[in-house]
Amino acid sequence: MATYVLVHGGAHGGWCYQRVARLLRDAGHHVYTPTMTGVGERSHLLGPAIDLDVHIADIEAVLHYEDLHDVILVGHSYGGMVITGVADRTPDRVGHIVYLDAATPVNGESLADIAAPLMDAARRTARVVDGVELVLFPGTEPMPNYGVTDPDDIAWMSERLTPHPWKCFAQPLRLTNEAALWEIPQTHIVCTSTLPFRDPARMARAAGRIWDVDTGHDLMITEPKAVAELLLRVASGARADERR
Repeated sequence: MATYVLVHGGAHGGWCYQRVARLLRDAGHHVYTPTMTGVGERSHLLGPAIDLDVHIADIEAVLHYEDLHDVILVGHSYGGMVITGVADRTPDRVGHIVYLDAATPVNGESLADIAAPLMDAARRTARVVDGVELVLFPGTEPMPNYGVTDPDDIAWMSERLTPHPWKCFAQPLRLTNEAALWEIPQTHIVCTSTLPFRDPARMARAAGRIWDVDTGHDLMITEPKAVAELLLRVASGARADERR
């Protein structure tokens, strides 16, 4: 029995993992899908202090208060920034890191550094609401619908997506325990279309645990069975060069 903590990306919430979480639980595993402060069902807590550090602390708190150990920590998109910070701060609680079409930062980088064209486009549509600079308003560029094409899925998402504080994307990630962090096994599950643009040096830490899924960016919504299958293979210790 494995324990998964599934961390969402920008403008999303724990809701985006409903389908994947159901499949993992049906297979007998523990699954947590926390929502970070200021988005999703916690959007009522939006405020000017919310940044990357707050979101790292959100997930750290889940690991601490639920007393979780040997966690398979999964991060989608911006969630890759968050899980890297969490693993750096609590390496004793994390057994495996999974980057789900996610940012793969190094010390001192922000998401605005890693994905500059997308983030520059996002900031051009920014609005200030109650003193908070927000981006990724539903239905706006740079990633309308996040690669989801099914009309029913788009309608479902549209009711749940929320704008995201820009500070989270602009703040550099500060790592203080890299020796322990980079010892934690990694897996990368990416969209086929993004694979050619990823830095091989950063993915080298996965050491044979790299899979791709031919779908849009929100692969946990468009291909939940494929994502769940690969996450189950992570728990079993399978490598990407073994038959799927």
